[in-house]
Amino acid sequence: MKKYLNILFVTTQGAYLNKEGESVVASVEREIKLRVPIHTLGGIVCFGNVMCSPFLMHHCAENNVLISFLSEQGRFLARVQGPVNGNVLLRRQQYRLADDRAASAQIARAVVLGKALNARTVLQRAARDHEDKEGIETVSVAVKHLSALIGALQDEQDLDAIRGREGDIGRVYFSVFDHLITTQKDAFFFKERSRRPPMDNINALLSFIYTLLAHDCVGALEAVGLDPQVGFLHRDRPGRPSLALDLMEEFRPFFADRLALSLVNLRQVQENGFKKTESGAVEMTDDTRKTVLMAYQKRKVEEMMHPFVEEIASLGIFFHLQAQLLARHLRGDLDGYPPAIWK
Repeated sequence: MKKYLNILFVTTQGAYLNKEGESVVASVEREIKLRVPIHTLGGIVCFGNVMCSPFLMHHCAENNVLISFLSEQGRFLARVQGPVNGNVLLRRQQYRLADDRAASAQIARAVVLGKALNARTVLQRAARDHEDKEGIETVSVAVKHLSALIGALQDEQDLDAIRGREGDIGRVYFSVFDHLITTQKDAFFFKERSRRPPMDNINALLSFIYTLLAHDCVGALEAVGLDPQVGFLHRDRPGRPSLALDLMEEFRPFFADRLALSLVNLRQVQENGFKKTESGAVEMTDDTRKTVLMAYQKRKVEEMMHPFVEEIASLGIFFHLQAQLLARHLRGDLDGYPPAIWK
């Protein structure tokens, strides 16, 4: 359990939160682990088996301290809030800015910039770590191409042009993705991105990890009071969590793609863990799906310095920090949305 920004994240299973005076006290097996003045908090996020006393929930509701409950894996369950809460104002502002193409373009540009910078870093590290592998020179050329696109992106003001740049960045990045796969090349090869349905093993793996990532981003956005359905880069479409897709863009390269590559290159998943259906789509077996789920959860507990908050946090908390930073930008507390840049 730790406080980032003004949010208390409680991930310790079996923790109990109660009110003592004007403070929230976190205990595990009756031993006090943390004490934080409630007036310094904007919210409390509880993961999994975390309990809160009714007195604490009542006091937080009266003082506009939002308490969110998520599953241990990050699925949004519920939140406790008072009858008068700022979330309605936050969502109204979200809807206003989503209808404003200039404001949407500003946020979309930050999202795409985060994706592009992280994609370039993934390729740079691959070129450095596998400089003796075939095709790495092609990867280096793609890095230069991405750098040029990043430079052009920073001057774009039009939303459609930014979306076009995002497509160019994705094409350049995935054009050399196959060179990042260094083992099991017969079973895991990448020709192009195929989504619905995935037509080969590596696309099936990527699609499953992206689904998990989108799921976590929805939970993070719900926890801060944003509407996951209304995005800025991704426009409205019935049933699509557009804002969650926006949020996950910066996480795709360094969180999801690197996880997929590690699973393949370290032989943690193998050819017999995938099967082709009669329609030609590729699915994972139950055992492989469990392996990927375990690796995904393990990846979420890895720690990294957050570039904006300037504190070390687990990657699973990064989703919530970015959702909080986006909410602060929408409220006008931050001049721009700062994406999480992997270095």
